[in-house]
Amino acid sequence: MNPRPTTDKIVALPEAIIRVKVWQSENQEVVFTNGCFDILHAGHVDYLEKARHLGGKLVVGVNTDHSVKRLKGASRPVVDEQARTRIIAALSFVDLVILFDEDTPICLIESVGPDILVKGDDYSVATIVGADFVINRGGRVMTVPLVAGWSTSRIIEKIKSTYGSEVP
Repeated sequence: MNPRPTTDKIVALPEAIIRVKVWQSENQEVVFTNGCFDILHAGHVDYLEKARHLGGKLVVGVNTDHSVKRLKGASRPVVDEQARTRIIAALSFVDLVILFDEDTPICLIESVGPDILVKGDDYSVATIVGADFVINRGGRVMTVPLVAGWSTSRIIEKIKSTYGSEVP
């Protein structure tokens, strides 16, 4: 059996809604999380894998380049949205990837209607965007432990301090 191309996992919102409804009709719990995922690192991989184990399917919202710039600053993202979505889609435990341009994923969450909403434990359930919506539909909102010491900002700072303008 040939695995499907990773690009098949990257879809626009209308297609995502259809796939999620099909999965839910098959009694598969759909987990949703989101992030910028700029310079994918072991902390991201661990976080996404933990999120996936909470349900049957994992849907990941990825901020567009414009959204990342607004949230993180003019020098970000380091990795463009096409590459970031492709890398996330290549992870075997990710089932669907959706780009979104807003600063928060609330419209995406309300449209997709996940059964489980997940963020890292640097959030409290009360501060997770979309938590009220998911809970009011009978879903669950959860946090998963993050791997200490991993962040894209930290990687960027290490590169700058180690190599300065002499980046190999």
